[in-house]
Amino acid sequence: MGPNRLRYRLVDSEQSWAARRRRHRSDWLARTFPDIGDMHVVDLGGRLGTWHRATVRPARVTVVNLEQPPSVVPEWAHVEQADACDLPAHLTKGTYDLVFSNSVLEHVGGHERRIRFAAAARSLADRHWVQTPYRYFPIEPHWIAPGMQFLPVRLRTAFAQRWPLGHKPTRSHAAAIHQVLWTELLDRSQMRHYFPDSSMLVERVFGLPKSLIAVRTG
Repeated sequence: MGPNRLRYRLVDSEQSWAARRRRHRSDWLARTFPDIGDMHVVDLGGRLGTWHRATVRPARVTVVNLEQPPSVVPEWAHVEQADACDLPAHLTKGTYDLVFSNSVLEHVGGHERRIRFAAAARSLADRHWVQTPYRYFPIEPHWIAPGMQFLPVRLRTAFAQRWPLGHKPTRSHAAAIHQVLWTELLDRSQMRHYFPDSSMLVERVFGLPKSLIAVRTG
């Protein structure tokens, strides 16, 4: 099986292993917050696709992302181009029922910015669900590569240039090292530090912790 076909089966198709894991987390979210269909959810760092595919779609979704907003936004959503670590005042003054974030905290750019991101997640609403991949799961989730997260930066960069299953394949050294340096997987101690008043859920695959989810239900 070629790398493109393997990646399609693992992460790219709607029937892929990664898509099944996303549906599992979506079901888990809906069970944890059974009234989510009536909520106004603010999604820090996400995309609208998450909510198009969601098991239960909230009544209102505000998505905050550094990317340019899409040209077409459904009536139930609002997309804001902003930095979740430095939110503009009009967003911090909004009224939200739940803060949601999926696989973003590991990309915000270091400890100080993670503190600011977590503070925003804790302050915007009484309830939150913040997920991030677990550092010690044996497969690095962005490159689908065994143990890549434990290599020195130089080797991770070389690996990112050549490994065919990466989330954003590149042959450029500059682009590869940018991706590597902007991906910092977290462990349990870090998550407990950033979310000291939250419960910590653990998503497991084959019995091994795959991701950590800081949850506050109110």
